[in-house]
Amino acid sequence: MNEMITIAEASADAMSEMQIDPTLDLEAEIARLKKEKNAIILAHYYQDGEIQDLADFVGDSLDLSRKAAETDADVIVFCGVRFMAEVAKILSPNKTVLLPDSKAGCSLEDSCQPEPFRKFRAEHPDHVSITYINCSAEVKAASDIIVTSSNAAEIIDQIPADKPILWAPDRHLGAYLAKKTGRDMTLWNGSCIVHEQFSERELIRLQTQNPDAKVAAHPECHEGILKHADHIGSTRAILEYVINGPDQKYLIATEPHIIHQMEKSAPHKEFIPVPGADGSCACNNCPFMELNTLEKLYLCLVNNGPQIVMPEDLRVAAVAPLERMLEMSKHIPVKKDDAA
Repeated sequence: MNEMITIAEASADAMSEMQIDPTLDLEAEIARLKKEKNAIILAHYYQDGEIQDLADFVGDSLDLSRKAAETDADVIVFCGVRFMAEVAKILSPNKTVLLPDSKAGCSLEDSCQPEPFRKFRAEHPDHVSITYINCSAEVKAASDIIVTSSNAAEIIDQIPADKPILWAPDRHLGAYLAKKTGRDMTLWNGSCIVHEQFSERELIRLQTQNPDAKVAAHPECHEGILKHADHIGSTRAILEYVINGPDQKYLIATEPHIIHQMEKSAPHKEFIPVPGADGSCACNNCPFMELNTLEKLYLCLVNNGPQIVMPEDLRVAAVAPLERMLEMSKHIPVKKDDAA
């Protein structure tokens, strides 16, 4: 299999940030280019608010890619990180997929490289490989089933009890799922640099100062955070929990840019981000997500790059475990996402 994924950068004579007219109305120009190129803009919840407000769809990575695949757009601009843009390309092979900054990676993807992962699998030939979607297309292609934080527990429950499970790449999410499902899983030793940074001490301090606040946490957080949470869920599940819940104050233990959507949907409520170890740093902002800016969004539409280029044989191999997930998801009862 030719496993070389490339990100085709803009041509040498492409416009650079230094060449952008400072008086330019970027929002208006992005809207014009989007119409001209029949493009759709996707923004993950962890993007800056100004990008979220410009997007056609805001949401979780897989949900965004599926929505884009259902449209008649010729171009998908994915304001997120590289693995998300790859998923969009996997599901929409005939569409052009652009990523505003080619360096927008992911610490989970970086922690699980294809060759070591294949070795990991070879060392456990009797195991079924269940892999979190936060990984490269190459790792997806070497997995049996891809899952999201929204459906992982229910899909694990469909695996026969006597079948051992390999889990990658997030060890905290894996440990949470093992506890939730009662399954003994062999975990890859990876983690998200954002969710790893949350401080239990600072969370307890905030709880003491705000005794009426509920704690909502993403399962990529370590156990020191999760054991204090009133709700554990995916980004979308957290959003639904705080918007629809009766409480008026929430402590948020996930990447804080999601608070933009919370404040838009429930402006009468208070949302407090849980800080890192020193109580004041912005270390819980994803540095990769922050590489995408309004200027780079404009430039990628002008320059038609950076662009995700994926060999068809790799795409076909990577889509198979995604399709297995979608098929298994049909057997999950429709219910409130209470611990995804």
